[in-house]
Amino acid sequence: MVVSVIGGTGSQGLGIAKRLAVAGESVIVGSRKEEKALKIVEETLEELKDYDVDIKGMANEDAAKEGDILIMTVPLQAQTATLKTIKPFVKGKIFLDATVPLETAIGGQVTRILKLPEGSAAERTAQILEGEDVKVIAAFNNLSNSLLLNVPEEIDCDCIIAGDDEKSKEIATELIEKIPGIRVIDAGKLEKAQLIEVVTPLLIGLNIKYKSPFGGFRITGIPKLDE
Repeated sequence: MVVSVIGGTGSQGLGIAKRLAVAGESVIVGSRKEEKALKIVEETLEELKDYDVDIKGMANEDAAKEGDILIMTVPLQAQTATLKTIKPFVKGKIFLDATVPLETAIGGQVTRILKLPEGSAAERTAQILEGEDVKVIAAFNNLSNSLLLNVPEEIDCDCIIAGDDEKSKEIATELIEKIPGIRVIDAGKLEKAQLIEVVTPLLIGLNIKYKSPFGGFRITGIPKLDE
C-alpha cells in the first residue's frame, strides 16, 4: 500500500510522512512543485538515515495518481485549487483530509475558526470530489505539527476522525495507529468534522498561552469498540 501526502512539504504533512515511513509504509511526499518535493525528501532521507524507509517526492498530481491512500495537508486557501488538480486521480480511494478552516485564510487570527457554507473543510472536500467514489475522512486535524515531527518519540494524543464509510475508517484507523502513542477515536459521520475542526484553534490557543508546541487531546473513559 502506498500512502501519498498531498501538500506534504509543510510541517504537518512532512511530520505525517516521516512517521508513516518510519512505521514501514511506502510514502510519497507531494508538492505543487516536484522540485520542492524532491529536495525535501532528500533532506528527510538524510535525517532518517538510521531507519529503513521508503519515501519519494513527486508533484501532487503524480502523488495522487500513485497513492492508494491520500492524505491532504494544505492550508484552507489552497484546498480548492489542490483538489481540482488531483481530482482525476482520486477515484475509489480513501482520502484523509487534515484541512482546518482557520481565520488566517482571510488574514484573521490563528485561534479563530472560519465558518464555511459546506459545514466543514472535509465536507467541502467531499463536495468537490463528488462523483469520484472517493471515501473522505477528516483526520489529523488536532495533532500538533511539533509532535508529528518529533521522531521517534511517542505521541501522547488521540486522533479524532469522522467519515461516512465504515470500512474506510477501519483501514484509516489501522494506518494512523501505526504511529506510536496515537489512539484513533471515531466520532461518526463526516458531518462531525465540523466539531473536530473547531477544536483546533482552541488547542493552538492553549499551546500559545502555555508556551508549549506539544499540547494535544486525550479522550478518557471511552474504550475501543473492539476491546
